[in-house]
Amino acid sequence: MTAAVLGVMGGSGVYDLPGLEDLREEAVSSPWGEPSDALRIGRIGDTKVVFLARHGRGHRFAPSGINYRANIDAMKRAGVTDLVSLSACGSFKDELYPGLFVLVDQFVDRTHGRPSSFFGNGCVAHVSMAHPVGPNLQKRIVAAAEAEQIAVHRGGTYVCMEGPQFSSLSESKAYRAQGFEVIGMTNMPEAKLAREAEITYATIAMVTDYDCWHPAHDAVDVAAVVAVARANADKAARLVARLARDFPAEREECPAGSHRALDGAIMTAAAQRDPELIARLDAVAGRVLRG
Repeated sequence: MTAAVLGVMGGSGVYDLPGLEDLREEAVSSPWGEPSDALRIGRIGDTKVVFLARHGRGHRFAPSGINYRANIDAMKRAGVTDLVSLSACGSFKDELYPGLFVLVDQFVDRTHGRPSSFFGNGCVAHVSMAHPVGPNLQKRIVAAAEAEQIAVHRGGTYVCMEGPQFSSLSESKAYRAQGFEVIGMTNMPEAKLAREAEITYATIAMVTDYDCWHPAHDAVDVAAVVAVARANADKAARLVARLARDFPAEREECPAGSHRALDGAIMTAAAQRDPELIARLDAVAGRVLRG
């Protein structure tokens, strides 16, 4: 069996993960370029934990400037089996208030121009994104939140916009009218790439604002986002620590199929595959390419 390794992707306001023991930093080399930062690797209880600041420490990378492929590839090379994304977001519903954690289970991708796959010409693959969040991983997050008495809302759709600008009022009202729950700038293509890498993925969307649709609240700005994000950081650290302490020693099979997402996904015949691309896919797809 495969040992379970918990990965944590820290978003806005979350640039470190307190509580890691036996901590070391490792600059992982990726054929997809440079990850956002060095990996911070340690353990919480008996669980190996790998933390990466998505924007880099000091928030150096804009949402569109993040090398998502290198980040996910680095996590895969570090042995990560389950990845929790901590992400600041805006809310489209009154009941999803700033400070609440929303455990989304669906995504709508409104990004453009970001490389969204490890595959392409020379090795074509299609994975299912019907259920992008691992149900068992999400259940474990819910249990950890209950144990720590942290309020969470389970379920909902995360709209990923390109940014870096916040929404126009018309965009905000349109997304709200479609029934979506939250909006952010970073979970796509991250969730797609995690699925291609056969890493089980879940998002803790940390509400910082009401976007700009709410008539009783000012339009979102950086100061407001940062203030709530910093307040959320301590709760997020407690939640992740509890999740890690109660995590299984061995990787669980994912009901959504993320642990074997590449089974039957590769279309390109072996004789027609590009050797250079295949070499870059060694960590992400080695299980099926070497089989």
